[in-house]
Amino acid sequence: MDHPRELTVEAPRAWDRPVVSVPVLICLSLVGGQLPSFSTAANLYILTTGGGLIWVGLSNRVPRRPAPRRLPSVALWWLVPVTVFGVFEGATFMAAAGDDFPTLSRLADPLLEDSVIRSAAWFAWLSTFWGLVRR
Repeated sequence: MDHPRELTVEAPRAWDRPVVSVPVLICLSLVGGQLPSFSTAANLYILTTGGGLIWVGLSNRVPRRPAPRRLPSVALWWLVPVTVFGVFEGATFMAAAGDDFPTLSRLADPLLEDSVIRSAAWFAWLSTFWGLVRR
């Protein structure tokens, strides 16, 4: 008699499920959103959370999702705005003419003064970083 083979799937760890990881990222972003921009506390918080995510990513504690085999050629078009942004940001930073040529980061400061928007930006940064950790 043939017995059907049993399929086994490794269940994700409790802390790796979205039910747990998303609220943790929300809590971390709410704390980060309350810190004033470019303060020592904010910089230390960025280094701590980023360093923690790097440590988790380099350790084998998180199950990996399979990487895409090959990026489609359309993905190369994303290099155009990234390159334009990098060149523009670098050129205006090097000009350092004060308010005559503000960088895009300085132009975003009025938006980031609101703690809700700053928390949303933190959440976007953390969730993107978490996605990279999972790869």
